[in-house]
Amino acid sequence: MVFSSMIFLCIFLPVTFGLHLLLPGMRAKNMLLVIASLLFYAYGKPVYVLLLIGSSFFNYLFAWLVERDPGHKKVWVVAAVLANLAVLIIFKYTGFLISSFNSITGAAVPVPQIRMPIGISFFTFQALSYVIDVYRGTTKAQKNFGKVLLYVSFFPQLIAGPIVKYHDIEVEVNTRTQTLEGTFTGIRRFAAGLCKKVLIANTMGLVADNLFGAAASQINILGAWAGAISYMLQIYFDFSGYSDMAIGLGWMFGFHFKENFNYPYISSSIKEFWRRWHISLSGWFKEYLYIPLGGNRKGRTRTVINKMIVFLATGIWHGAAINFLFWGVYHGLFLMLEEYVPAIVKKGGKVKGFFQHIYALLVVCIGFVFFRAETMGQGVFWLKQMFTGFSFSTSAVSLVLQQLTPVYLVTLVCAVIAATPVNASLKKCRGYEVLVSLLSFAGLLLCILSLAGGTYNPFIYFRF
Repeated sequence: MVFSSMIFLCIFLPVTFGLHLLLPGMRAKNMLLVIASLLFYAYGKPVYVLLLIGSSFFNYLFAWLVERDPGHKKVWVVAAVLANLAVLIIFKYTGFLISSFNSITGAAVPVPQIRMPIGISFFTFQALSYVIDVYRGTTKAQKNFGKVLLYVSFFPQLIAGPIVKYHDIEVEVNTRTQTLEGTFTGIRRFAAGLCKKVLIANTMGLVADNLFGAAASQINILGAWAGAISYMLQIYFDFSGYSDMAIGLGWMFGFHFKENFNYPYISSSIKEFWRRWHISLSGWFKEYLYIPLGGNRKGRTRTVINKMIVFLATGIWHGAAINFLFWGVYHGLFLMLEEYVPAIVKKGGKVKGFFQHIYALLVVCIGFVFFRAETMGQGVFWLKQMFTGFSFSTSAVSLVLQQLTPVYLVTLVCAVIAATPVNASLKKCRGYEVLVSLLSFAGLLLCILSLAGGTYNPFIYFRF
């Protein structure tokens, strides 16, 4: 577990921001951020801060060797890829692999109880991209290990992204400024992200948890759809909320991270969905896996195979479980369908566009059912109930009605509106900036009050 919300908001963040503002010189500021980031990560399980430092160091070393020994740079970059994959396999997939081996062979190999380090997939991919970029010549190897450690461990995006490339922030690691405008923009963005998490995602998550955790006999078509839609909204506002908070904190400290979400639920195809959802991960796989495999340069069949490999890797990246693997393959299959049956996504009139939008939402919603399910069996059961669960027993109806509180219904309406770019048209209205600023700070205060009296609700992507 990382810092509790109140400690982070009331002590850690103000102290770190204030010292960063007051300290003279970029070297001192960078040292402060490294120390703060390591303390932030070490709060729950101090031993894993050594893994974070070690991962940063051996990737720093591999990048240095790639640049220093160009005759063997391919050897060094392959070694870096294997070393990073080994770290992921050991800490994230060992238990799953051994359990699967035992199930298939009937063996009884002891399954080690390894607690997965928070955010290991994020910081491992981030560090690896640095080495690969040095190999490609798009980035110079950094001689100062402290700067590489800052890049890998910077606390705003350390544990749930967005995944940042070194060349995107290299200039700001060396020189940056904190301005009043940037700080104000950052605070407002941070507040918006916190509101997404505390006020929307947590409310949706409570209903999703109640329904997915209920007995099978209590779930009918109403409960199945309520649970699926609630989780679909929860995961979007939870993850995009964290990304907004990370981007906002970056602004406060003089860093500018790229956007990670662009209203994915307005998509009219799965291909478009993945251009809008978790953009930094999609971009990472495109740049470091899809294009090296050949991308779309070797014909349609090879393109489809490459996409399937990417989405198989995407599923595996998300977790060591069959349902994550299925989720990745599932999205890959629909991308294949769109590749071979282009009429599905070909632009048409308003009526066709409406049904394309429904198609994309339905595919994504069903996919998230398996993403949320504890087992594949539960996922299959949930899907069955969504379309054939016409059993309206007293307990099933009562369970659904218990979830439909006034708070939930109001939040549901707000969530649906907030998932669309409605604010783009509102920006032209007079007083928009003032109103948004007031709402952001009011929301921040409401979130603090909610967190002060609530329980710990970790971000969904902390476990990846």
